[in-house]
Formats: sequence, structure tokens, C-alpha cells
Amino acid sequence: MTHDRAPHRPPGLIEPDGPEVTCDLAILGSGMGGATLAYALRDSGARILVVERGDFLPREQQNWNPEAVFVQGRYRNGDQWQDAQGQPFRPGVHYYVGGNTKVYGATLPRFRETDFGPVAHAEGDAPGWPVGYADLEPHYGRAEDLYRVHGTRGEDPTDPWRSTDYPHPAVEHEEAVADLAHRLRGQGLRPFHLPTGIDLREGGDCVRCGTCDSFPCLLGAKSDADVRALRPALAAGVRLLTRTLVGRLYADAGGRVTHAVATRDGKELTIRAERFVLACGAVNTAALLLRSGLANGSGRVGRNYMVHNSTFLVAADPARRNRAVFQKTLGLNDWYLARGGRAPLGNVQMLGKLQEPMVRAARPNVPAAVRRFVTNRSLDLYLTSEDLPTPDNRVVLDGAGRITVHWRPNNLGAHRELVRRTTRSLRAAGYPLVFTRRMGIEVNSHQCGTAVMGTDPATSVVDPGGRTHEHDNLWVADASVFCSSAAVNPALTIAANAFRIAGGVLV
Repeated sequence: MTHDRAPHRPPGLIEPDGPEVTCDLAILGSGMGGATLAYALRDSGARILVVERGDFLPREQQNWNPEAVFVQGRYRNGDQWQDAQGQPFRPGVHYYVGGNTKVYGATLPRFRETDFGPVAHAEGDAPGWPVGYADLEPHYGRAEDLYRVHGTRGEDPTDPWRSTDYPHPAVEHEEAVADLAHRLRGQGLRPFHLPTGIDLREGGDCVRCGTCDSFPCLLGAKSDADVRALRPALAAGVRLLTRTLVGRLYADAGGRVTHAVATRDGKELTIRAERFVLACGAVNTAALLLRSGLANGSGRVGRNYMVHNSTFLVAADPARRNRAVFQKTLGLNDWYLARGGRAPLGNVQMLGKLQEPMVRAARPNVPAAVRRFVTNRSLDLYLTSEDLPTPDNRVVLDGAGRITVHWRPNNLGAHRELVRRTTRSLRAAGYPLVFTRRMGIEVNSHQCGTAVMGTDPATSVVDPGGRTHEHDNLWVADASVFCSSAAVNPALTIAANAFRIAGGVLV
């Protein structure tokens, strides 16, 4: 059974009638950065073309089926990459209109104000950014409004200042999560309601189902980049080209990018534009620049790859069933900032409620009845610590042009301490069984840092406005430009930065 509430052919979706298309601005990638930028520029009068390698993710009953999503991998359409030893792996990327936001958890926090300055960690320092929180603050507000973020101002003890309130009230905790929040407060901690992008307005489509985090939304109620940003941009005149993989950019003798060569349905297609913006994700943006031989006078393209240190934590009480459906509503930042001479540790947030098929691949040798018993009684959390930019953690292309990711985790001492503290708190809250699993190279939805911004062309790829130092008509609008990874979800910062740089792209 198919349940498709999205138009099959939205306004602006084009089919080329020849081997070449032209526009004023070509945005390569339709995820959080590309779609938000297209939305920001939708009324500019420029001929804007968004180019996406994938197609629309279908709305169908399997969107809500954990067997289809997790066991069969129905929507995992990323190509294989390889690690530094040449071993292939399937990355956690999704090539659809809207990019990875089609399956993200829609947790949309701002970076902390301190995240934009240099931060001393136990195993090294995170560098400062050439822009500060104040530069992004008004754009955070625009992004929160666009992506319908629900939250409570000032509840998070690390909240940065804000000039506008959340546009919508926080998503309330269900019983098991509210009980955990109460027990954590009894330990002197300050849990808060996660900032969440879903459509819970009166008359909105969200039904608070158990298949939001890591699932596509059958109802279009999750604030993904496709539904919230790109479709309004298309309605305003932006054009979209799907199923189009850009292989290389070309520049003239003066360094101006003239065109891109892509493949669409097996045929070569040339895209000519006055300006180009890359928003392909930190790995694919770096790979495209390397393949094209552009913007790398500093030698920094692909380097400083960051992806966070992350651990799944499952805490269970054998005597209590957890009947929560929409579980991803609680966060904990008590250990986020440095205090009393101790280095910062990171962020704790709930996951969507785990179901037995979702853990089958990770624990295939555990009997299904045991997996079901635990997941019926578990609270499920995601722990994130900052990893630090290093030149050896990088994206390169091998001799055959395949993407190779060199990644050695760092700052792990802080992450292990975050796991220890969280484990102690959950056991004290009445959950004696705690299971953890640290994520590996394939879990890379928070990838960033491979085309870092800065004021010095010798040590950065783009300037503070997102324009490459070496090409005056080429910009980057995804997390590639991040100077540090912070320790919270990057999506809202990507969107805010896209709003921030939009004014300079068409000047």
C-alpha cells in the first residue's frame, strides 16, 4: 500500500531537453545547507537551480516499518566508501531530495556561545571560528522559525542568549521520560526538553509516532529540508534537477568556475552557471573539490574531518515496561562546559524508542526474545562528545577515484567519562541494566570540517562568507566549513549559516 501525500511532480522539477542546462546560481545538494540557501534566495529574481543526485524518497507504508528500514535497509542508498586500510563500508548517508534530514531525529539545538571560540579539551584544543555566535544568532531565529522548532527558553543550563523565543512550545515528555527527568533532577542535574522540529501546531500533521528518529516521515510532519525549505522555494520559482550526479567542476584560466559536468540517467549533462554553491555534505563536497582540482591552494580540502564521538546507551529496568512512543524529548548538558578545572565532556539526549528489529544487526547473537524483553523496558540515549580537527583525519580519493576516509577518533578520554557519568546517573535513577556501544566510522551523520572557513587563504578553504578563497564564484554552504564540531547536532547551525551567507552569494 502506498500513502503518498507529496505531489509527484512539484513546481520547479525539470527534465532537461538537451545536453546542457543554464542558470544564474547552481546549488549542488538539497540537504539542510542547499535547501535552506535556496529558500533564503527564493525571491531574489535569480534563476536558481538545485541539483540533487538522488530522487524523492517515496511516502509509503514501509516508512514506518522498522523491519524495512533497519533490517532490509530499504532507504540506505549511499555508495560504498573505504577506510584507511582499504576496507569498504556503507556510510550513513542518504541520497534523496532533502538529504539526510529525511531520516534524521529532528533535534535542532543551537551551538553554545562558547563553541565558536577556542575550547581547551583534555586531549587538545578546538580552534575558534572567524565568526561568533552573535553573527549567527539572528539567523538561528530564522532557521528555528522555518523548521518549526519546539523548545523552552532558558531551561538548558548551557543555553546561549537569544533575541527571539522558540516559535513553538516544547514537546512534552511521556510518562517514562518525565519520570526520568524527575529522578535526574533529584540528583542535582538539570534535564531539559530537546529543541525539536516537528509539526505539532494546531491542525499540524504530527501524530507523535514511534517512527520518527531514523525513519522517513510518512506524513511529512518532520521538519526536513525537503518539506520545510525546498518545496516552498520551488513554489517561488526555484528549479530542481534530480537523479543528477555532478562528477567535476571546471574553471577558466582566470579561476572562475564555468560549468559542471554531471551524469543523469546514464547520460552526460553540462550545467552552466554564473555562480556555484556546494552543499553535498562534508565528505562529498571535499571529494568533488579534490576531483575537480579546485580551491585547494591551502592543501586543506578534505582535511580536519570531524564526525563526533558517539555512543548508543540502552538502560533497562527488568521490572518496568517503558510505554513511551515518542521518546526523543529529553536532553542533558550538565557536563557540556568546562567547570572546576575539568574539561568539557559533551551532550546527552534521548533516542527515538528502540524496537527489537532496530537492534538486531548490532546484537545478532542475542535471542530475539531477549532483545524484545530489553527494548520493551529500555530508555535509549545518544551520547555525543566533541572530536578535534586534525590534518590526518581526512577525505582522499584513491587511484580509481573512490572516496577514502582516514579517521582515527580522538578526545576519547572525555567521551569515556561522559559514558561513565551517564551510566551512574541512570543506575541511580532506577535502571540497573546499562548497555553501551560506541559508534564507528560508518555513523557519520554529523560529518563536518573538510573545507574549513577562515580569513587566511594559507590555512583555510573558504572565507567567513563561505566563498572559496581562490574562486570568486564558488561557495560552500554545508558543514564542511565548520572549524570545530562542538558536541551537539549540527543541522540547525548548517541552516543558520546558510541564511547568514545567502546575502553575499548573489552580490
